[in-house]
Amino acid sequence: MANPSHLGEEYHGVHPLALQAGYKRVAWQQCDQRTTRVRVRDHTCECQSIVYELCQAGGLMFVRRFYRCDGVLEHQSEWVRAPAAARLWSRILLGQAR
Repeated sequence: MANPSHLGEEYHGVHPLALQAGYKRVAWQQCDQRTTRVRVRDHTCECQSIVYELCQAGGLMFVRRFYRCDGVLEHQSEWVRAPAAARLWSRILLGQAR
């Protein structure tokens, strides 16, 4: 069994797969302050230039995208019910949506 103190050094996080043929474009929107609290349910690895977060707030879920180039650009998907957000999250991780 691995020593837990070394786990942080070995595990970076989930990396989305490369884009697949016929991928779906996500309608990214500017982020707006719809609520004061947002819970991040899952996220991709911080070592990438684009980081995705699966978020939940006010009974709805959405995906937030951080694009780190010259500064940080933040966008979000449409706020939807949990099953639709889970499908979008899966498609992003599988390279079927961006």
